[in-house]
Amino acid sequence: MKLSILAYGKAGRGAESELVERYLKRIPWGASVVELGDSAAFPPAPPHSRTVVLDERGRALTSEALAGRLGKWRDEGVREVRFLLGPADGHRADTRDAADLVLALGPATWPHLLARAMLAEQLYRAWSILTGHPYHRE
Repeated sequence: MKLSILAYGKAGRGAESELVERYLKRIPWGASVVELGDSAAFPPAPPHSRTVVLDERGRALTSEALAGRLGKWRDEGVREVRFLLGPADGHRADTRDAADLVLALGPATWPHLLARAMLAEQLYRAWSILTGHPYHRE
């Protein structure tokens, strides 16, 4: 099952970008970042995919709960999970309403580049939980 982070803006070559790449390269399922221009719309979801919108109004899940959701989708035959990081002013209501899950990285507001890095780490952690890899410790 492929994991895709769709995000507005360019990450450049900073430490945050390197951290994102480091975690995504560790996920054997395939994981990537697609960067969108400021005026671009999110591409339509492909068949057999799920969409997760990252938004401060979403549910904060434990790492185990996120892994459980991804594992359930994987077992149902979902081919791709798309994680949408919105523009600076946040997601539109219709984007949130269409999502399979609206996820918060906690109650704080995070810069987009740090949110990418935190999400990439959580995706790697979820993979490690589902596969029994020793990275995650309870």
